[in-house]
Amino acid sequence: MGMNKLPLSKRVQILAMLCEGSSMRSISRVADVSINTVSKLLVEAGEAAIAIHSEYVQNVRASRIQCDEIWSFCYATQKTTKGLDNAPLGAGDVWTWTALDADTKLIVTYLVGSRDADCAMQFMDDLAWRLANRVQLTTDGHRPYLEAVEGAFGFDIDYAMLVKLYGEGPLSPERRYSPMECLGTRKRRVTGNPDARDISTSHVERQNLTMRMSMRRFTRLTNAFSKKWENHVHAISLYFFHYNFCRIHKSLRISPAMAAGITDTLWSFDELIAKMDTMAAPPAKRGPYKKRGVKLDNSKRSVAEVQNSN
Repeated sequence: MGMNKLPLSKRVQILAMLCEGSSMRSISRVADVSINTVSKLLVEAGEAAIAIHSEYVQNVRASRIQCDEIWSFCYATQKTTKGLDNAPLGAGDVWTWTALDADTKLIVTYLVGSRDADCAMQFMDDLAWRLANRVQLTTDGHRPYLEAVEGAFGFDIDYAMLVKLYGEGPLSPERRYSPMECLGTRKRRVTGNPDARDISTSHVERQNLTMRMSMRRFTRLTNAFSKKWENHVHAISLYFFHYNFCRIHKSLRISPAMAAGITDTLWSFDELIAKMDTMAAPPAKRGPYKKRGVKLDNSKRSVAEVQNSN
């Protein structure tokens, strides 16, 4: 069944299952569509979600922004990828950077890429562009943040780091896949005059847990991880669209986008599908010399780069 013939209710069902953590193959079985149909819908929805985020999440008025990074991988972990000859471009560790408004729970910006200085600078530049006023910013102790925040905000920010102190603990078999024990934290003022009471990353870390629980691709010790870089980016973009615009936050009782004043209504997948239809290219004429099966470049690209290429 082609995408142009897929009923609206079927597309809504597939998108809802993608956002609820179902695997693509299980969706194809439940919705009775081909795996290629699910994959194509994910790509179209992801691109539309990126466009909606770029268009609507601007001039955000906030007071407390928290940033963090969450790890996942594509095709294989970085350590495993080094020993593979046939690993595709984009394989290895993948980090998702998120910036969350602690009051409205809005994801102001996000970036999918490496955990290096270049991604840190792209991430902070985009955050600075989307904010409408001076904020207090808290990050963890990841060093690339220092130069990135200075480059994006200069002195027009109240910035502090929350550095966590970890202990090794006994390396028993039961602790093999457990995180190291956190012994405490140290607050470090970097720029401006941040309020010590608001130096925290608790809300964004809780959001990271929601991501792991909501997206099957982030589940550890399974074979549910992403196999293609583009699919990983699009799945994350779809998740953040649903989180910001369509999902009622339990403590707020409205969506984060409503709390932030970006919209006054609770959105549904209908708005996303309307954007997908608007962005869809008209069907090309088929001829004997039409070149089919264009290969995608799966090299690691940020969300901003994916968006700019559309």
